[in-house]
Amino acid sequence: MNDDTTSHARVVAGKATPRGRFPHITRAGDFLFVSGTSARRPDNTIVGAAADEFGTLTLDIREQTRAVIENLRDILQSEGADLSNVVEISSFLVNMNDFGGYNEIYNEYFDETGPTRTTVAVHQLPHAHLLIEIKAIAYAPRR
Repeated sequence: MNDDTTSHARVVAGKATPRGRFPHITRAGDFLFVSGTSARRPDNTIVGAAADEFGTLTLDIREQTRAVIENLRDILQSEGADLSNVVEISSFLVNMNDFGGYNEIYNEYFDETGPTRTTVAVHQLPHAHLLIEIKAIAYAPRR
């Protein structure tokens, strides 16, 4: 039976495979819960992480933030929702010095009418080149 009281969880095709046994998204009635999402691509490269010919690594919080939000959007679209359905966001930054760049890109997608937000600094994320991870809750009544 597929009514508003059912729930289901799944991994979304075309997105980076989770680095553990958990789904990208879970529906519980009219709510969607999106697992922590990063800038990792399906081939395990990371948007906003590049090395020059000498091996000097450059990490870009703006590129990573944009990639994370667009990954969230794609995951939500797999359930017929989009960023306008998001009601809460939790953001995890490895370095609070990146807050300005993160906030600049975040503000291109959301404003004061959008989701509530909490941003915290964390010691590290599952890959050394990741600067940010975001998880989200969306309200998306079944059609």
